[in-house]
Amino acid sequence: MNALEITNLKYSYRDGPEALRGLSFRVLPGECIALLGPNGSGKSTLLLHLNGLLPEKPAGGGAVKIFGQPVAPQNLAAIRRQVGLVFQDPDDQLFCPTVAEDVAFGPQQLGLPAAAVAARVKASLAQVGLAGFEARATHHLSHGEKRRACLAGVLACDPQILVLDEPTSDLDPRGRREFKAMLRTLPATKLIATHDLELAVELCARTIILDHGQLIADGRTVELLSNEKLMLAHGLERPHILHHLHPH
Repeated sequence: MNALEITNLKYSYRDGPEALRGLSFRVLPGECIALLGPNGSGKSTLLLHLNGLLPEKPAGGGAVKIFGQPVAPQNLAAIRRQVGLVFQDPDDQLFCPTVAEDVAFGPQQLGLPAAAVAARVKASLAQVGLAGFEARATHHLSHGEKRRACLAGVLACDPQILVLDEPTSDLDPRGRREFKAMLRTLPATKLIATHDLELAVELCARTIILDHGQLIADGRTVELLSNEKLMLAHGLERPHILHHLHPH
């Protein structure tokens, strides 16, 4: 069964142009996929559909299925347990005074007993390299620590699919390296919207390129990103890492 199946997905914002124009693709369990495209290509709009954060407009058409289940009002609670979304700006996601409270919020909503919640908080903070941060104030964290705390909050709900929107933007080179190394250790199916082409090459065997709400290309990361003509046509560039791997 596909982890994610998108069929002819269309979406328009009110009074705006079409943001998604008939997207279709499938993701197998365990895949790690990079979602690339210039600003305004529809990446974030697509991600918000994956756990029902954008209301489906019947006129828009198209379908999103998570492990065979349609993203529809009656399934949203189950789907939001399976799909963990990490927003681009951590300040949009962190809202509790301390790290432990923030990470505990999701498991508490699932109705888990206090001991199980505490165990999940501890385990997920360890997974993201923030062991011992429970009592820290969220607003005192560095940008990189905030990103990790957001991810811990998502991991604490034990999702099968991780959806990340620009997870390394605004991080310094060391922060980017550490975040990528951590992502590599997470076993969930991953869909990562990113401008960080090195991340795409290092973590994602497969890449999907969007532009103007349309799916432009879907294939092996190294092949697509080595195609200079394709990349330049869609506001992207061939990443430096590939000049070392495939010098021309």
